[in-house]
Amino acid sequence: MGSESNSGDVILGVDGGATSTVCVCLPLLRLPDLPDPLPILGRALAGCSNHNSVGEHAAREALEKVMQEALSNAGMKQSHVRAVCLGLSGVNHPKDQENILNWLRNIFPSDVKLYVRNDAIAALASGTMGKLSGCVLIAGTGSICYGFTEDGRESHAAGAGPILGDWGSGYGIAAKALTAVMRAHDGRGPQTMLTSHILQWLGLSSPEELIGWTYADLSWARIAAIVPVVVSCAEDGDAIANEILNAAVHELAISVRAVVQKLCLAGKDGNDSFPLVMVGGVLEANKKWNIGNEVTNSILKTYPRASVIRPKVEPAVGAALLAMNFLLKEAEANGHR
Repeated sequence: MGSESNSGDVILGVDGGATSTVCVCLPLLRLPDLPDPLPILGRALAGCSNHNSVGEHAAREALEKVMQEALSNAGMKQSHVRAVCLGLSGVNHPKDQENILNWLRNIFPSDVKLYVRNDAIAALASGTMGKLSGCVLIAGTGSICYGFTEDGRESHAAGAGPILGDWGSGYGIAAKALTAVMRAHDGRGPQTMLTSHILQWLGLSSPEELIGWTYADLSWARIAAIVPVVVSCAEDGDAIANEILNAAVHELAISVRAVVQKLCLAGKDGNDSFPLVMVGGVLEANKKWNIGNEVTNSILKTYPRASVIRPKVEPAVGAALLAMNFLLKEAEANGHR
């Protein structure tokens, strides 16, 4: 293939979230001329790799498993790997990056380039095809907004987990719905069709049983799985469900505005164009009550020239393309091409 270099060299891209972890194996390609479709040699799937959700040991087990399987599915060995880029939720501090890099150095040979960033970076790169510039909004089990400028500045909003207020996330929506059911049950809040619909969805007979169900397993993805019920009730006209979704839209939109303002991505007057990549199950539901469209409409009222992108490739591929971009820049800095 004309845009491939050194056919034995491969790149691993990983997208690790609070629900699942995906790894893809791609041949090392010559940027910026990318083939369409991209040649994905191998792909593998594992469980949660967010260390804040499942702990460090389980997260690393998931990462090692998914990378080994992707290589195996591609018919490749570790010796073929030129670079690895991990985009992981929960990596919000340099210390998080360094801990994972130290672990990776014990797995891969010393000549393999290793990159560890937040999963938002992989999501952004999936929309910009490897370029680290613009803004990305992720709303799945968790939520976060990240922004990057061409001169290397970056900023983020939200992403601190459910306890610290990611209310635009799937977990945040579901947690508010469960709370509304309990409030309606004991008289602190209005009645809502969320009660009957959630109980039916979970196979429970009374709101009291929600207490045992909830605290039996507090994993974020398990709670967030209730979101489709909330959307369905909102579409059927339930006021509380609509209130919850409208609040989520507001939270997601103000996260984007906070990042855009900090980095001045839209210019001083708010009229400059910038890429806004939107990913995650909450934004991609495509229901009549379309959270993604509502968030987009809200953002465009403030930033009319924002270029909204729904990626054509998954974030794990974005991570692999980002690794290739990093390799290219390092080669250019060293006087090679």
